Order: sequence, then structure tokens, then C-alpha cells
Amino acid sequence: MTSTSSATRPFNVADLGTLVVMPWSGEAPDGSDMPYLLAYSLGDAEGGAATTGAAIERLLGDNGLKVGGELVDGSERPSLPVTLLVASGSAVVTMPHLNAQCTPPPEWLAAVEQRGYAYLVFTTRPWPEAEPGKPVTPEALAEFAGAEETLTAAAHIILPARSLRS
Repeated sequence: MTSTSSATRPFNVADLGTLVVMPWSGEAPDGSDMPYLLAYSLGDAEGGAATTGAAIERLLGDNGLKVGGELVDGSERPSLPVTLLVASGSAVVTMPHLNAQCTPPPEWLAAVEQRGYAYLVFTTRPWPEAEPGKPVTPEALAEFAGAEETLTAAAHIILPARSLRS
């Protein structure tokens, strides 16, 4: 019997399922707003939540990010293949195999302009209840994004915000 390791298998983007990037801002310990981005899958790939979780973990690992690892500061790792572009009222997160765009609220845009970066939480934990186009209550967002299961199943990255002018 022959097996193929995941390192040699081509990456299947469909295994990610429907990916969503959700922006929000909240007060940080320094008293000013922190712009956050939460990236998650709905867990709707053909193999379900297990498939999407494994695919996200592989995507992150292939890009030098560890699930459950320490905070990665993108400003200290210029070769990090994950970028954030903020332009025309949109935020775009790009990495190999992924280009995700969202429209942040004005307070998020103000916070990212003030800080020059956003805090990305990219979790392998699916959130099927948070469908694109349907409103998510602040309580539901806080419950999911703040859950230990979500945070320990995620890569945490400080992403410098680039603009078309920079």
C-alpha cells in the first residue's frame, strides 16, 4: 500500500469551504481601539468541518503560521506571505491560495489608520451559524471570537496595513 504525504499533495482550495473575514474594533489595554479581523470557514467543504479545519491549518502552516502558536508580528517578518491592503473603504487579506475582502465599519478604518496595523485571528474552528450576508450580533461575535476553542485553534498575526499610497 502506498500513501502520499500531505506535504506532496497539491493544496485543494475547495477544502477551505466558504471563508469569511469579519472586521470589528474594540478597546485595547492602551485605551484606544484595536482593529481586528476574524477569518473562519463555515465548515461547508465536501468533507465538512474536519476537512475545512485541516485545510486551514495546512494553509496557515504552508505560510509560516502556527495554529495555537505565539503572536506573529508581520512588521518584524517582512517575508511573511500574508498581507493586508486597506483602500477605498475595503480591507483585503492576501496569502497564497487566498484573497479575502471585507468592508469594515468606519470605526475599524479609523483604528487601523491610527495604529497602522490590524490584528488577524485566523481560526481553524468553523462557525456555520455566521453566514455571509446575514447580520451577526455583537454578542454572537464576542462569544465565538472570544471562545477559548476559537482562540487556541487559530493563528494570531499583527498585519501591517498597506494602502495604495504606501
